[in-house]
Formats: sequence, C-alpha cells, structure tokens
Amino acid sequence: MSLDDIPPLRDPWLLAAFEGWNDAADAASGVVAHLVEEWDADVLVELDPEEYYDFQVTRPVLHRFDDGDSELLWPAPTIYHARPPHSERDVLLLRAPEPNFRWRGFCSTVLGVASLAGVSEVITLGALLADSPHTRPVPVSGTSNGLSGRPMPNVQESHYSGPVGITSVLMAEATRTDLPATSLWAAVPHYLAEPPCPKATLALLGAVEDVLQVPLPQGVLDEMSEAWQRGAEQLYEHDEDVADYVRSLEAEQEPEDLPQASGDAIAREFERYLRRRQGPGHGQPGL
Repeated sequence: MSLDDIPPLRDPWLLAAFEGWNDAADAASGVVAHLVEEWDADVLVELDPEEYYDFQVTRPVLHRFDDGDSELLWPAPTIYHARPPHSERDVLLLRAPEPNFRWRGFCSTVLGVASLAGVSEVITLGALLADSPHTRPVPVSGTSNGLSGRPMPNVQESHYSGPVGITSVLMAEATRTDLPATSLWAAVPHYLAEPPCPKATLALLGAVEDVLQVPLPQGVLDEMSEAWQRGAEQLYEHDEDVADYVRSLEAEQEPEDLPQASGDAIAREFERYLRRRQGPGHGQPGL
C-alpha cells in the first residue's frame, strides 16, 4: 500500500478487536461490528490471509445466497474507514480473527497502514471470561502506554501477568514506535459465555467513550443489553445452582467496590448523557 491509496483523513484514531482468544462472547469484536454498521464504514484495506492464518484452524466459510449462488469467505483482516457525522476526526476500525502466524509482521503491517493514514492513537479491545456476576455492571480493566496522557476513568488498572494475545503485541509494537495506545478489557460472566454479550459490548463502548471524551452511538445496544439481562435473570430465577453460585460471587464483592455504588461512576454516566445531548446535530450521537 502506498500513500496514494489512503484518502485524506482528519486526525484519525484506530480501534482494533480480534476474534478468538481475546474475544469472550464476541464482546470486543461486537464493538467494532457495531460501529462499522452505525457509521456505514467503508473497507479501506484487506490483508492477505495467506500470510497469517492456518486454514485448518481458522477455516474459510462458504456463504450461500438465497438465489442458490455461493461465495467462499476467507478470514481476511479488514480495516474499515469511518467518517462519523458531526465529528472532527475520522476512525479506522480493524476487525480480524487472531492470526496464527507472524504476529510481529502482522502488527508491523497494521501499524504501517495506520502510519500512512496519519493515525495518532490506537485503542485495542478484548474480553475475557471471569467470576463476574451478571447482576453487577460489567467490570472494564485497561492499560495505557502513557504516551497520550489521557486518564482512563471508570476503568480498573490491569495488573495481569501471563500469556497474552495479539492485542498486547499490537500495543507493544505501537509503544515501540512512540504511538499512544490503550487496551481495554471487559469481564464477561463465565457462566454466560455463549455469544453475544451486548452488556459487555456496551460496557466497552462506554469505556472507549470515556477515554476519548467523545460521544459514540449506542444504536440498539442498549435495548439488546436489557434483553440479555432479562434472559440472565430468567436463568437465575429458574436454576437454583446458578442462583447459589451468583449469590456467592456477589458476597465476595465489598459494597464500596460495586460500580453502581460509586458517585464517580454515576457522574460519568451523566457526563456521557450530556455529551450525547450537547453534541452537534441536535443531540444525535457522533464521534
């Protein structure tokens, strides 16, 4: 890719999520898919999957159309370009299965595209299964390389040590090139691991919004999250083993540690509301 292939962009930032190990209940990739749809994003570039995937592990998919025709879909990493309405900044959105090969080369290629596009900041998203009860707000943890100077409100600082996924490698490569980067992770209740988990997707979207201090479109995520919560409550009410387990998880949390009990958390929710109301376009959410 050359510089001529990149359209003129306005101070873009990059949001990346990867399917697989980094994406419990599709919560992280769900954020990118949601924004691609909300912003009607265009494909900027697709990377060659031959370089990065074992097709016996990450298999192509045969899609059958209503008229009987079919198309073979390869697991190509795709970078989309979005120009959110009423925004002064463009966005690049990366969604891909976690590569099987050449992680450093993959990250170098992605950041090369980002550099050509003039990206000034990278945010990666992940989701993990955790001992987190569905009756509480979804915890979001995160780390930053500190180059942006941005605070991470409403995000618990991560102290994780152990095996990492492609998001950590991408963040490390961004740091090596002096590119500001932030990583945000949602904790999905492990007993509700079946995707999707719109409640966790919505929590990640809110965390991105808080970090960037800009309004992001919720679309139908709020309604989907409420429907997911109702389904989880039905399971809780009709399965005594699940109910006992959830009560034990709740008992392990101190009242002052609960996000909904925090005055700061309530204030941040109100700030999000004001950002959406006061943004350009008569309250329509933009970037």
